[in-house]
Amino acid sequence: MGKKKVLDLYRAPFPLYTVKVDATTGLVITAGGGGPSKTGIKNAVHFLDVQMVGKNQYSSSLLHSHDTDTRATINMAVGDGVIAAGQDGTCSLMRFKLCLQKEENSTHRDGNALELSNARRRSGKAGKGNLENRSTTGDVSDTRNETVQITVTNIAEVLSDLNPHDPLQKVVRFSPDMNLLLTGGTDGYIRVWEFPSLEKKFDFKAHEKEIDDLDMSTISKQLVTVGRDFVCNVWSDNQLVTSLNWLETMPQIAEKTYRYMACRFGNGEDEKDAIRLYTVQIPHKRDKKPPPCYITKWDGKILLPMLTSPCGTEVISCLAVSDSGRFLGLGTVNGSVAVHIAFSLQKLYYVHESHGIVVTDVVFLPNLMKGQNIKGNNKAALLSVAVDSRCQVHTVTKERPIPPWLFFCGLIIVGMLLILQYLFPVLI
Repeated sequence: MGKKKVLDLYRAPFPLYTVKVDATTGLVITAGGGGPSKTGIKNAVHFLDVQMVGKNQYSSSLLHSHDTDTRATINMAVGDGVIAAGQDGTCSLMRFKLCLQKEENSTHRDGNALELSNARRRSGKAGKGNLENRSTTGDVSDTRNETVQITVTNIAEVLSDLNPHDPLQKVVRFSPDMNLLLTGGTDGYIRVWEFPSLEKKFDFKAHEKEIDDLDMSTISKQLVTVGRDFVCNVWSDNQLVTSLNWLETMPQIAEKTYRYMACRFGNGEDEKDAIRLYTVQIPHKRDKKPPPCYITKWDGKILLPMLTSPCGTEVISCLAVSDSGRFLGLGTVNGSVAVHIAFSLQKLYYVHESHGIVVTDVVFLPNLMKGQNIKGNNKAALLSVAVDSRCQVHTVTKERPIPPWLFFCGLIIVGMLLILQYLFPVLI
């Protein structure tokens, strides 16, 4: 474990900061850029078609690139065909639409349609179940083709951070019911808009320092926020309910030696109607001998800590929870990627410096994409992106069952040893 070489799923022409999956359309959406600098590095949102091409292998095709001018997208939320993109101190909302168009002449194509068609031919994946289907009979000029076109429309923009010095939106989320848009930034404020009207509902100071993360429960609609002021707060609307204290599970650790870095709600593994909250704590200061980071699992209804476990000495940079609630995905500032079992917080998968530079976002492939199982026989598939412009896929494979013949051979060997021990107790 830790020696595995992970192949790149996709490489962008700019640093990648965020990745999300739209299960309805089956699109993987990633974004980033070089910002306002005049280095020639563009800023864009890329739409990828990801397919399973082997037993545990994936390939991707770039379907569309949406230019974001001089602003790089640092964080992103996706839902109902809308992207909420954090760009500097604003949240830009874009509507995207995927459509299939039939063409009678395969030689008359443009843009993304041609790009996808060529990609499909190179990978030899044209056929049933793919986005492009070609007829296997008739002349080329009479061939009917289904080509993909993605349209992206800028629909709105809201100010999400009012820091007078260097405004920056740090995190954005849609509420589970898609009725709210929530943002947090360097000014320590949480701003909540009704969606899709974008009428501001709340604007309140949640932390004394910048906000690193936030998430909303699917059951109680409580909001959890993480700030750099060592605090993880729970809110009902704009009213403070409580502040979490992970040190209840680790009383030997001194206060303010760790700070919260991330928070995520998830389903309660195999427990029906259960909800869990996961938080990551990282050292406030770096030492020559780095101390471990920690994951804490909370009861998501009563918000009491259930379990805390160390997760390595590399500083965690991002956190994700699978939609089944069974797995946690972690990225580190060193470029490493890990998957932990949510129930026990035990490390299940780890690749040391898979990216070689800070991992900026991780996300699990959902159980179903466009109604199809894209995980194959894998327990989980985690996407990671980093400043090195690479998008990788990390798969956790299912254990192979013990063959019956091997099981019976084992029984025979054990039986023979017991017989020998009974007949010749001195020799054994």
